[in-house]
Amino acid sequence: MKEGINFLDCLDVDLGLSILTRLDNPADLIRASAVSRSWHHFVIANRLSKQLCLRMFPHISDLDQIVGSNNGTISVDVESSNPMGWKILQRDHNVYASLVLALVKSKDNPKDCIACVIGASSTDREPEESIVNTLFPIDTYMWGDSYWSSKGQSNPDVPETLIYKLTADVCVVTEIDIRPFEVYWEPGSLVYSAKAVRFRMGHLKSPRKNGIDFWHLPLQPPAEDEFLWSYTSPEFPMTQEKHLQKFKLPEPVLCIGGCLQIELLGSAQREAIDGLFYICVCHVRVLGRPLSPGFELQALKKSGQLQLKYNPEAFSSILKRFSHEEETDAVEPEEDTLGEHVRQLENLLQIRNIPDHPFVWNDEYN
Repeated sequence: MKEGINFLDCLDVDLGLSILTRLDNPADLIRASAVSRSWHHFVIANRLSKQLCLRMFPHISDLDQIVGSNNGTISVDVESSNPMGWKILQRDHNVYASLVLALVKSKDNPKDCIACVIGASSTDREPEESIVNTLFPIDTYMWGDSYWSSKGQSNPDVPETLIYKLTADVCVVTEIDIRPFEVYWEPGSLVYSAKAVRFRMGHLKSPRKNGIDFWHLPLQPPAEDEFLWSYTSPEFPMTQEKHLQKFKLPEPVLCIGGCLQIELLGSAQREAIDGLFYICVCHVRVLGRPLSPGFELQALKKSGQLQLKYNPEAFSSILKRFSHEEETDAVEPEEDTLGEHVRQLENLLQIRNIPDHPFVWNDEYN
């Protein structure tokens, strides 16, 4: 068999990079790195997997560093000719290639990723209309209706926010679904939906607050400056209909920190009795895949900087679980996630008719 020509050897580095960086499919880049030893070296030495990952997940560029399972930091200033530097480059390649692979796999058979609620910007009647009600895909309990309602506003353009904690500090999120609440007892059975919605993902600014027990209810509105949002979605229009409205993100998003905010933009309905504008939500669902323990978030105690810790063995197990799960149209929460939902509901039931036991965001957790 006649030996082929390695065209990369005939090109200067810049031209070779210009060609290979046009690969926007992770599988194509992996195939390119397997063509030959020289191609494998070229892909790793020029950090092409990292470049592809940052193009697909531009919001992860605020990570301070990534560490391997042995806590070795991935450096960006290494020489590929140095044996130790080459090992770091190989680990760099494996980490970012794994993140890209997780992106691709997350689109298959996604799961409900909400662990619990953090809080709402306002609540009209607490605890009856608590944000906790949005965890469950029903609109009626034995004791009454199940929904969250904002406080009434004279200005319909005042936004409202709902914040949730996801099942892991590192998740790939592909879709958020919202079901507005229909106020059936009013003439015309009006649906109190927002006019539009936008999503943010990120983490608590202070790593020392990651240990907050979010199951203490009712929650006071969490301060906006408690969070650092690394991703903001485009706006999506909402319809004044009571069905589950699905908002698929333009691209899967790597949520680093496990916090998701739903920003409800503008109220479409005015209440007839008091003349104020309200937004009511019956159910929220976040679809995606947790990447823990394959990837876990760590914070340095002194500096507060974030580290993404990569465990290749655990990540391999996650991929195997993805592959062995049966394809299904039903998106059910995992058993442990459902247990967390029920835990918040139980706390909600215990505090009904108790006037005031707020969870306070204060210096107690500093």
